[in-house]
Amino acid sequence: MKRITTCFLAILCWCIVTSASPTVAADYKLSMLPRYSTEEINARIIPLAKYLSDQTGLVIVPTLTSTFDQYIKQLSSGTIDIGFQNPYIYVLASKAHEVVAMAIKGTNRDKFRGFIITSSSSPLHTLEDLRGKKISIVGYTSAGGYLSQKLTMLDHGIDVDKECILEEAPENKQENVIFSVYTGDVDAGFVRESALNKAQAFVPASALTVMEGTAWLPNWAISVSRDMPQEDKAKIAQAIQALQDGAPALKALKVNKFRVAHDSEYNIVRRAAELDGFTSE
Repeated sequence: MKRITTCFLAILCWCIVTSASPTVAADYKLSMLPRYSTEEINARIIPLAKYLSDQTGLVIVPTLTSTFDQYIKQLSSGTIDIGFQNPYIYVLASKAHEVVAMAIKGTNRDKFRGFIITSSSSPLHTLEDLRGKKISIVGYTSAGGYLSQKLTMLDHGIDVDKECILEEAPENKQENVIFSVYTGDVDAGFVRESALNKAQAFVPASALTVMEGTAWLPNWAISVSRDMPQEDKAKIAQAIQALQDGAPALKALKVNKFRVAHDSEYNIVRRAAELDGFTSE
């Protein structure tokens, strides 16, 4: 009995001390769409997590996922509190997440687009020529390697999903699309514009032709969980928007800066993904 009483008093004292202690800030998990290797993702998001922790006083923890599907599930379930992802992944998770900033990088700043490519010897020259043809795409979750092209073809009256033969690239890599076009395994390929600029490392520039530059899409989004307290959302958004060109966190992410973004700017992506019925604003 004495032992039970002693244990009860110890627990009671712990509860009193805990309740009297200052509230510890919640941990927020930060992650990035796993478009690159684990090492590359780590190198990109750890500096941002440290910067946000220092600037906001919140505990921001970098977190990794291994696949696109795993990332989408964790973003949509709220397991990931702060995400950095392409526009298509953002709209898929936008019932659970809201955009607070858009990446600005490169020549085209806050937007990017895709290309439709063929081999230089191809007899295909127009979008109409692509009906019934085999096309390599980066993947159905790729904005620059599928959605941009799909949107342009829809605007020309072509439903690429029904009127073409689509083939996802191995490992969903842009270079595998390019190589498939180069070797003649497919009739055409969908790639992000910037990917073609790097293709000369393994494919002669003269071997490929750009049939069409396709629809412009809004750039990558930083989003936060809709369940996050408004005060914390504001702190994170302000810290991200305060980043100046050349800041270590920006260099690590390989972007120039971030600007304020609104959910409605991603409606063009919803249209391409046939999610027109939902908008969170």
